[in-house]
Amino acid sequence: MNKRKKIATYIILTIVSFISIFPLYYMICSATNKSVDVVCGRLLPGTELANNFKNLIDQYNVGGAMINSFKYALLLTFISLVVCSLAGYGFEIYHDKGKDFLMSVILLAMMVPFAATMIPLYQMFAKAKLLNTAIGFILPTISTPFLIMMFRQSARSFPHDIIEAARIDGLNEFQIFFRMFVPTMKSTYAAAMTITFMNAWNNYLWPKVIMTSKESITMPMLVANLKEGYVTDYGMLMLAVFLCTIPTAVIFFILQKSFTEGITGAVK
Repeated sequence: MNKRKKIATYIILTIVSFISIFPLYYMICSATNKSVDVVCGRLLPGTELANNFKNLIDQYNVGGAMINSFKYALLLTFISLVVCSLAGYGFEIYHDKGKDFLMSVILLAMMVPFAATMIPLYQMFAKAKLLNTAIGFILPTISTPFLIMMFRQSARSFPHDIIEAARIDGLNEFQIFFRMFVPTMKSTYAAAMTITFMNAWNNYLWPKVIMTSKESITMPMLVANLKEGYVTDYGMLMLAVFLCTIPTAVIFFILQKSFTEGITGAVK
């Protein structure tokens, strides 16, 4: 009976794995085929990868879009980790009567859809002359309620006795944070970095609104532009989607173990 259960389990896992990986396989195969073959549903790799890549490079500024996406995503990730970790650490370590009320207000912000604040934000940034700038891209999402809550939950497992001992030894609050808290919470930082980088890289709506020049285009915006016009080259489109997917996939696979540990530690 146990052998039958194992066989059934492996069969189910194999089917689920195939269903999960099939879109990635189809995307890679489509990137190597002509547009006609993609429309016809060809599931075998083709020989048009070089032509699709050449057409993509010739017609669109892929290099500039990649550089912009990396620049904005890395800058946002770094600043967001510093700000949110400081906020989460402060909410948990320092006690104040209004702290829990303020945290509740911050969490309520998660219920407000971004589309509801997009137009006022655009008007503010336009008046401040921050259109087509890195500051305009990262400023609305530097601090997120989810990351603050995540770091606060992680700070609960940080021993308070160590903090008191460090204060007696003469360390100030920033030294305690950067020398002791940050190295201890490496897995939490890895999980937060993965989430923040992926969200920043895949962000489309706000960059579409705030980045109005061709020089400021990002990879998701470039992929969306490939569908404009009367005819869509689906082979070239799938290649662009594949190129846009590679950075986030690499980041996730590198930090997969730390990501799992960080998420688990934040929930406990």
